[in-house]
Amino acid sequence: MFIQNKYIINPHFMYMAGQYDRNAKLCTLVTELDRTFIVDKSPLEILNDSIRCIGFDLRGAMETARWLLGNKNMCPIMVNPVHRICVFPDKSSKHNDTKWFNPVHITRTISSNQQAKVEFTNGLTITVPMKLYSFNHKLQTAEQFMKMTIGIEKEPFSFEKDPRKGA
Repeated sequence: MFIQNKYIINPHFMYMAGQYDRNAKLCTLVTELDRTFIVDKSPLEILNDSIRCIGFDLRGAMETARWLLGNKNMCPIMVNPVHRICVFPDKSSKHNDTKWFNPVHITRTISSNQQAKVEFTNGLTITVPMKLYSFNHKLQTAEQFMKMTIGIEKEPFSFEKDPRKGA
């Protein structure tokens, strides 16, 4: 399989997951619409590099997601608002085998043996070891977050000070 030294998430990105190479180094298996390959970086490094390309960082993106969605665990992350690329994890980002999904390319989810089967726009289907309800909830949160952040871009909001709270 082809190994790349670096990778920036683009609109063709469908999902990625951590995978160890033969030297026990954490790399990333990336699946795009028309190819699958390994990147010699961890998933979090890929996310951080991709977000840095637009002038931000992973930590700031995670804090913004928590701020907008409430203090939720495993929030989706806006990678590139210009290209409308948002990703969400199937479990905590602290796990090295976490899968990160792009909701734009998910066309259908179904239950199979108490696991979620995810179908993508190119016809690929994978099984995610979690209940369908849990996966769909994460997917829905990611879609909601995309609408919120893209909505802010089109119609920015501002805060007003509550006069009852003083100074």
